[in-house]
Amino acid sequence: MDSLPDAIVQYILSHMNNARDVAICNCVSKRWKALIPYLKSLYFPRNSFDNHNCRGRSDHIVWKMISSVDCLEDLVVYSPFSSAGLASWLLLAGSTLKHLELRLDNLAEFQACLESPSKLDCISSAKNLESLKLWGVLMITSPNWDVFQNLLNLEIVGARLEDPALSTALRACPNLTKLLLLGCEGVTSLSVELPHLEQCKLDFYGAGNSSLSLSCPKIECLEVQGCSWIRVRETECLRNLSISNNAGRVYMVDFGKLAALEYLSIRGVQWCWDAICKLLQWSSEVNHLYMKVEFTGDFDTLQPFPEVDFVDFFNNHPKLQKFHIHGAMFAALCQKNSLKNVESSFVIPCLEEVVVTVRSPLNAEQKMSTLESLLKYGKNLKAVVVRILQMKSSHSSSDDFFDEICRFRCMNRKIVRIE
Repeated sequence: MDSLPDAIVQYILSHMNNARDVAICNCVSKRWKALIPYLKSLYFPRNSFDNHNCRGRSDHIVWKMISSVDCLEDLVVYSPFSSAGLASWLLLAGSTLKHLELRLDNLAEFQACLESPSKLDCISSAKNLESLKLWGVLMITSPNWDVFQNLLNLEIVGARLEDPALSTALRACPNLTKLLLLGCEGVTSLSVELPHLEQCKLDFYGAGNSSLSLSCPKIECLEVQGCSWIRVRETECLRNLSISNNAGRVYMVDFGKLAALEYLSIRGVQWCWDAICKLLQWSSEVNHLYMKVEFTGDFDTLQPFPEVDFVDFFNNHPKLQKFHIHGAMFAALCQKNSLKNVESSFVIPCLEEVVVTVRSPLNAEQKMSTLESLLKYGKNLKAVVVRILQMKSSHSSSDDFFDEICRFRCMNRKIVRIE
């Protein structure tokens, strides 16, 4: 190493960001210590200060390491820290930081959000951030943030939020292109107006009755979990859409024409049938469709799926290439009259892959007819996967149905497989 030029050593050290490794290198030689100021990133793991009982001491160690770097761009802190410590760090490096990731761990600390300044308030010192990731956030009062003009990526994971506080935070980030809110509790109604947003993933924890309004003309990818009412009117660029509700019901969806949509996933225990029909109607150009909804029905009434006409369904989705269909929806395609409109000229032009999950042996004859029709009319079909999930073996017709599935596979061995 002694024979290497400073530029090479500097390049090697620039790929080192773990704070403990940096501290060790600082003690190796005067030459290495002299190159520490050229580091661009520092990472403090969760266990960085397990041997230090005093939080003030660990705050000072982080401050000392940050002060030794001339132009720090990336700072990741998973170890515990105080709001005073964070304020002192960002006073040193806030103007040069581009990426900041913090494990706040204050979900259960109501008193922490009343501190002045709070940990969230301190972040405003890093005015030139391009990416901000926060873990374990308590945001029940609006953070005292100025506008982050350069911030493109905001991620909040594991949070307890109040609607006004979250709205204030989003208004301070007007140029976001990526927004992730994962495992967030307390959101009842959210309106997002971000003109440059392209990717958005929202996962709301709780009763599943939140409402969402999105006004983002450049949105390309949208994933929503936990909302009952969803309105997205500007959808010209939307290519990937996933809507699920594991705890509540989806009552209403309001989208513009989904002309650019390539992938659609709808999941949940209960959806209003009108919401399903509208989404399927708007997404007539979709290539990949994933459907896993157990029941329909309005409000508290759980109802089975109504009959779905096989020909109409595929005629309305002529570009469909991959079709993943689960239980109840497959049963709706397998009703007595679902195949009555099939003519000899009918064809499913683009379908290449079908994954069917079956949970009940009921209506076995209709289900087998539907599977056979998929093979018969899917001229480009390359794979049919039949997944048998949680089927009760005690049911009198289970063995017969499984025998039929096995026979179906043997007759179409190159295409069909059972999982």
